[in-house]
Amino acid sequence: MTLTGRTREFGYRYLHEEAAEAGQVMAARTAWRICADNGWWSAFAKQRSKSGKRPGPPVHDDLVERNFTAEQPNRLWLTDITEHTTGEGKLYLCAIKDAFSRRVVGYSIDSRMKSRLAVTALSNAVARRRAEGLDVAGCVVHSDRGSQFRSRKYVHALGRYRLTGSMGRVGAAGDNAAMESFFALLQNNVLDRQSWTTREELRIAIVTWTERTYHRRRRQAGLGRLTPIEYETIMTPPASQAA
Repeated sequence: MTLTGRTREFGYRYLHEEAAEAGQVMAARTAWRICADNGWWSAFAKQRSKSGKRPGPPVHDDLVERNFTAEQPNRLWLTDITEHTTGEGKLYLCAIKDAFSRRVVGYSIDSRMKSRLAVTALSNAVARRRAEGLDVAGCVVHSDRGSQFRSRKYVHALGRYRLTGSMGRVGAAGDNAAMESFFALLQNNVLDRQSWTTREELRIAIVTWTERTYHRRRRQAGLGRLTPIEYETIMTPPASQAA
């Protein structure tokens, strides 16, 4: 992707930071003016549509209470499910984000929105963190009250990995707003960019954007203008790693 293409995707902050790395001092206001003159704007987030289904009873208390921060990795994970239509039917994504670095540590993509979708995402997150030498025991996993997260299989998986479940309140979208923000970015930067003919085509696009762009290129103000991968590399304390 060219500099112009990336600027259109990430906005004026990308241009500002790339200029600084190249040794060309540029004020943020100057970068904004250049983008404004050329019509280069990032894709702004928008709310996802809801199914309208009434959430079921919680199987966990709300241990987060909208405090979506963590001082170490694997202390708080946020998870949710989104969907998008393709020419072959809907494709479902369950993603798990670490509140510490905002990195998507695990995800699962399937043509059916069953409990297996959430269980597989959880298993993938645990496997990734263990492969990195990090301990996940005691991590709080926060979700909404969707049936997949209330299922017996999912609750058993939490216990098997020694994770602690947490659920938001009914009708309170802000109780998982930090996870919603990731899906809003995905919606604008991938899902709504074009019509998707096959599920496989969309699956590849989701994985590519998450692993290459979101993790390694998209700097975030809340991370000190670092990417999730950079933030974990710099900020992960040695004490948090398994012996």
